[in-house]
Amino acid sequence: MSEVILAIVAHPDDEVLGAGGTLARHAANGDEVHVVFLADGVGARGDDKAAAERRAKAARLAASLLGAHEPTFLGFPDNRLDQIDLLDTAQAIEGAIRTTGPSTIYTHHSGDLNIDHVLCHRAVLTACRPMPGSKVRRIYAMEVPSSTEWASPDASNAFMPTRFVDISATQKTKRRALEAYAEEMRAFPHPRSFEALEALATWRGASAGLRAAEAFMVVREIEL
Repeated sequence: MSEVILAIVAHPDDEVLGAGGTLARHAANGDEVHVVFLADGVGARGDDKAAAERRAKAARLAASLLGAHEPTFLGFPDNRLDQIDLLDTAQAIEGAIRTTGPSTIYTHHSGDLNIDHVLCHRAVLTACRPMPGSKVRRIYAMEVPSSTEWASPDASNAFMPTRFVDISATQKTKRRALEAYAEEMRAFPHPRSFEALEALATWRGASAGLRAAEAFMVVREIEL
């Protein structure tokens, strides 16, 4: 039976870096995949409107390659979510959830270095309070290279994966989606390089007896 899957992330490319292989696997299995971006990912750099348009175009291409629907852009200020009332962010996410009706949500880890990632996580949990009648049954937190592993070492909020998804059949699809974001990729040994991401998939896979995997923390699972 197919499901509705929703990735709620701070910036275009986060969805592929953290869960591209998993989202592609969902789509290949017949699930309906949606992606929501809170901010454009370039505004904090002082980039011009053309750069934001290129990033949005890359996001649409990446979604198509993964088998997802046309993404939603909420238009919040880049790397300034700490200047927005959490209620406003959560209400915008609630609207996206009402529109798509997901049973499974992928979002950021709460301990990332990037402030937008942290507040995206908080806003998702606020929007997904387990009220009676809620369709959301599962929330998984992903790691995003060059943010999750760069956070201050804190055992109380470390990324400790408890769910591993085999992406050996969709790793090439993830690579093609990353190539759509070529402007955001870096040369090895930067963690946001093709080589580093392949190594991470190999390591996460080997950790679970798989050839390649993406890793997640289980934030919530409700079994009916």
